[in-house]
Amino acid sequence: MHVLISYAEKKSTDGEEEKLSQECKELLLSLPKEKGWRTHHLYKYQGFWCQPREIQSIISFQKHFQASDTDVVLASIPKSGTTWLKALAFAIVNRKRFAISNINHPLLTSNPHDLVPFFEYKIYANNQLPDLSKLPEPRLFGTHIPFASLPNSIKKSSCRVVYISRNPFDTFISSWHFINKIKPRSIAPMSLDEAFEMYCKGVIGFGPFWEHMLGYWKESTDRPHKILFLKYEDMKEDISSCLKKLAEFMGFPFSLEEERGGIIEKIAKLCSFENMKDLEVNKSGKSIKNFENKNLFRKGDVGDWVNYLSPRQVEQLTKVVEEKLGGSGLSFKVFS
Repeated sequence: MHVLISYAEKKSTDGEEEKLSQECKELLLSLPKEKGWRTHHLYKYQGFWCQPREIQSIISFQKHFQASDTDVVLASIPKSGTTWLKALAFAIVNRKRFAISNINHPLLTSNPHDLVPFFEYKIYANNQLPDLSKLPEPRLFGTHIPFASLPNSIKKSSCRVVYISRNPFDTFISSWHFINKIKPRSIAPMSLDEAFEMYCKGVIGFGPFWEHMLGYWKESTDRPHKILFLKYEDMKEDISSCLKKLAEFMGFPFSLEEERGGIIEKIAKLCSFENMKDLEVNKSGKSIKNFENKNLFRKGDVGDWVNYLSPRQVEQLTKVVEEKLGGSGLSFKVFS
C-alpha cells in the first residue's frame, strides 16, 4: 500500500534527504512511497520509483539540459550492462583520438562511468548546473531515467539514444547482489525473497522494469533512427555484429580497412568483462556517488539466476514477464 508521510517522519528515517532543496522536500510530501532497497524509501515520481536525491537531480536535468544533435545518450535500467555499453561506446566514437592498442587508453586508467557520466548521478547531482557547451563532440552521456521522463530537448533533437536491456531474471539477481554490497550498514541486508516480491511488483529503482523496457522498445520500433535497442544476451553471443550495429547507429561506422585490421575484435577485448574487472582502476575508487568500483563487476553471465531462484519464483516471474511484455514483441534469452 502506498502511503503519504510527514516531513518530520521522513527526515528522521532518510538521512539521504538532508541536502534536498525545499522544492524537492515539498514534492516528496505528495508522492507515494515504498520501502527502498538500499535507502529507507523509494518514491514514485512521474510513474517510476526512485530515491529522493535522484528526483532532485532529474528535475534539474529536465529543466536545464539542452541536447545537441550530435549527442549520444546511453540508457538502461540498472544492472543490465550499463558499464559495458559505456565502455564500448566510448571506445568506438573515440578510436581515432585514442588508439585502441595505446597503453595509455583512457579505458585502462578511468572507469567507464567517469568517461560517460550519468545525468542523474553526476552531471546534475548536488544542485550542480554545469556548462556542457564546451565538451568535445560527440558528447556521451548515461542515464537510467525512463524514456517518457527524458527532457524534450532529447526527444525532439536529432541526438541518438542507445538502450541496453537484459533479461529480467538476471537483472534481478544482479540487482540484489549489488544493492546488498553497497547499502549502508545501518540498513539490514534484504533477503532474496523480500527483494523478489518487490521486484515482481515493479518496486525497484527506475522500475517497474517492464515499463522501463517498453518505453524504449516502443520508441525504437517507431523511430529506429532515433533509438537503438540492444540486448545484453545478443551482445554476449555475437559481440562483433552488435558492435558494427552500434558504430553504424552512432554515426561512426567501421571501414572495411578497420574491419580487416581487427579493430572490432580489439574493442571487444579492451571492453570485455574479464579485462575491465582486472584493471586496477576498477578494483578501487568510486565513480558513481559513493559506490565502490569493484562492486560494478560481479559475473556478467547469462543464466546465473538458475543458481538462486526457486521453481515457484521462476514460475511467478515468468508470469509477470509474459503478462507485461507478452504482447509487445519484446522477448529475451535467459540462458547462454
